Amino acid sequence: MRIYDISVTISPNLVVYPGDPPVEITPVSQVGTNGMPNVSRLSLSTHAGTHVDPPFHFLANGTKADQLPLEALIGDCEVVDIGIEDEITIPVLQKFKISSERVIFKTKNSLLWERKEFARNYAYLTMATAEYLAARKLKLVGIDYLSIEKFDSRTPQAHLALLKAGVVILEGLNLSGVSAGKYQLVCLPLKIADGDGAPARAVLIQQ
Repeated sequence: MRIYDISVTISPNLVVYPGDPPVEITPVSQVGTNGMPNVSRLSLSTHAGTHVDPPFHFLANGTKADQLPLEALIGDCEVVDIGIEDEITIPVLQKFKISSERVIFKTKNSLLWERKEFARNYAYLTMATAEYLAARKLKLVGIDYLSIEKFDSRTPQAHLALLKAGVVILEGLNLSGVSAGKYQLVCLPLKIADGDGAPARAVLIQQ
């Protein structure tokens, strides 16, 4: 068995989506002669780094982060490598025989984590592709950057297509060390009350 950590590291250097607050880690107390422990204050967006988008992210009455069923977040998963494509379109998708209820797209995005600044030219899902995946009644769709949506889209069409169908969106993955194939996914987002999103630790297990 091999376990791949596909989460990005939370740190003040972590790239965030434009408009989101930066990650801040501030020491509150530090180990010293007075016997105090190391304790820090963490401040970050609910959509920082590796995170899930529940339906409530865009739907007023949608399921919230603390209400997501674990069955959607844990189980068989397929990693699909689309190479250097800029768009994940239906013709691109139809080259693969996806049989899992959870699919994660490996794209050129995984290399973008090496940059210090946000990259606007990341690969994304088209609305038609999102609708196609939603119609297949998937439980989860993931991608290896901070959004499945084209940057600066006027409306969040891909998000809405998936979230309206109850599909959990997993964003901010790093798949640079993972090959295409079938795995077991374990994704555990923070249990944030009424959460519109939640940072998560996600791993892939290869038997």
